[in-house]
Amino acid sequence: MTLWSSADAEKATGGRSNREWSAGGVSIDSRSLAEGDLFIALSDNRDGHAFVRNAFEAGASAAVVEKEVEGLPERACLLKVADGLAALEKLGLAARDRSSAKVIAVTGSSGKTSTKEMLRQALSAQGPTHAAEHSYNNHWGVPLTLARLPRAAEFAVIEIGMNRPGEILPLSKIAKPHACLITTVGIAHLASFSSVEGIAAEKASIILGMEPGGTAVVNRDSPGFEIFRKAAAENSANLISFGEGALADWRMAACEDSETGTLVRASIPGRRVAFKLASRGRHFAMNALGALAAIDSVGGDIEAAMPALETWEPPAGRGSRYKVWLDGADSPIELIDDTFNANPSSLNAALTVLASIEPRPRGAAECAGRRIAILGDMLELGSEGPALHERFSRHGAMDKISVVHCAGRLMHNLYMALPQSKRGLWRESSSELSEISAQLASPGDVALVKGSKGSKISIVAEAMRKLNRRQVR
Repeated sequence: MTLWSSADAEKATGGRSNREWSAGGVSIDSRSLAEGDLFIALSDNRDGHAFVRNAFEAGASAAVVEKEVEGLPERACLLKVADGLAALEKLGLAARDRSSAKVIAVTGSSGKTSTKEMLRQALSAQGPTHAAEHSYNNHWGVPLTLARLPRAAEFAVIEIGMNRPGEILPLSKIAKPHACLITTVGIAHLASFSSVEGIAAEKASIILGMEPGGTAVVNRDSPGFEIFRKAAAENSANLISFGEGALADWRMAACEDSETGTLVRASIPGRRVAFKLASRGRHFAMNALGALAAIDSVGGDIEAAMPALETWEPPAGRGSRYKVWLDGADSPIELIDDTFNANPSSLNAALTVLASIEPRPRGAAECAGRRIAILGDMLELGSEGPALHERFSRHGAMDKISVVHCAGRLMHNLYMALPQSKRGLWRESSSELSEISAQLASPGDVALVKGSKGSKISIVAEAMRKLNRRQVR
């Protein structure tokens, strides 16, 4: 099936093709390119022109280039443009303009990708739904997701993130969402923002890029609600709130965790509803409620969406749960891999989940296992970083957590503030901690691994998974 013809791509980008071609997909990475894709050579961290030949060897139908590339097949189809990233943005904009899909954009300090996946699963039960397979939420990820938007899609979910001021609005203007969902505003990226209010204002800019008459779905309990309200009024957008407080339009009345997942009871306009998630966590439940509100706002069917959420599980590294069986053990280690990223808001949620889980008995002795936290640095917090880490030593969940292992200099602040009885192991780097992964938890324990992507704490979770002696998840 043709996604882009040479004529359509020329019209969108203003570039010129050396011959006619058609492509069934769009790629910026020759390693993951599918046969028949259009390869776009971006001059970003690495010069994509060095991989154009690899792209054709992998089966690319054509390539978007800014300059001459040597060593290509004689009949290679090329679309010459002035700027590869600008061409990608224009393809994304053109794909959005020709689509009749209802578009929901998601942003927030935490929970973006998980909520995007909830929306994908819930909407897929109602019609063809498009969303990025990965966390493509930046200056190239958003236009790439849009450039891949199938003509037949009825729904599209676009994740939009940021690291510094001024990044969200241009991406929202390309996505032109009919609804936007702001999961929460928390302490993150303080190296680039001076306050939580500044973060909220940046998140609120997603509302300004919406289609006329669009709906902003925002967390009523989150900092920045009045900023969201002002942005909605500025863009003549509808505003729907979700949360636990009495003022929320979609209010979570109860959230019950169990071994099989989470049961949510909510009051929504005109009635009460109940739905289940296969995964545990109040933060997941809250974001699911926001997702349902967003689906309703674009004319989706929440009666079809709620059953679809019953089997939803978080993406890898965002609260995924594994059983790790050691040799001769009667009980597994229950491993929670939440290593994709971290900030104070998401760490708060993760520790709360950990505290809610009852460890398994340790085999025949029936001695209860422990709750173990294995934590890597939270990055991009600026000068507030040390104090924000130390503060978690007094987190309410710590009463139920037996041992805390830490990696990194920032986490050393938390480690030293803990009572001696809770201090496990500390190492300066995640790689050093991963080398002693067998010492971090025992059969029957529940172990959370959490930290910023840049802390590389994921290698600790990976090392612990490799301890498994059974093919059981």
